[in-house]
Order: sequence, then structure tokens, then C-alpha cells
Amino acid sequence: MSSVNFQAEAELFPSRRRNYSSGPLGYKRFDSAAEAIRFAIEELPPERLPGTYLEVDEARFDATAIRRLYASGSYPLKRRSSN
Repeated sequence: MSSVNFQAEAELFPSRRRNYSSGPLGYKRFDSAAEAIRFAIEELPPERLPGTYLEVDEARFDATAIRRLYASGSYPLKRRSSN
């Protein structure tokens, strides 16, 4: 998997699939990749993550890669507790 600069600006493109009860979610820009990854994992409805991708410094990361980045030891933000 490609490495990512967690401090670089990032863009998140949620899945464009329809029929979600959570309402429309569109493109979001973040000051850091770490914030975008946190949003994707902790705030995006789980059914919306498949098909979502993250773009950082012209590199794209799919849902699987976003999960791996969040779980990596180099992820700089505090993770939500999994109680």
C-alpha cells in the first residue's frame, strides 16, 4: 500500500450510490488526510464507505485502504474507542 502524508490536504469522495436513508453526502475537502480518514471511518455511515475514495497528493485510496490507514500505527489522531 502507498504511504500517505497525513498532514497534506485531502479530498473525500463518498460513494455515489443512491437509496441511502442517511441522505445525500457529497465531496468534502479537509485540511489534513488524517481528518478525512477520521471522518470516513467515524462519521460516514458504514454503508456509504464502500465506493468512497480519498485523494491525497494525487494518490487515491479506496475504502479498504482508508480502513488500513486508520488502523496503521502511524495514524496521528486519537481513534474513537470501540466499546
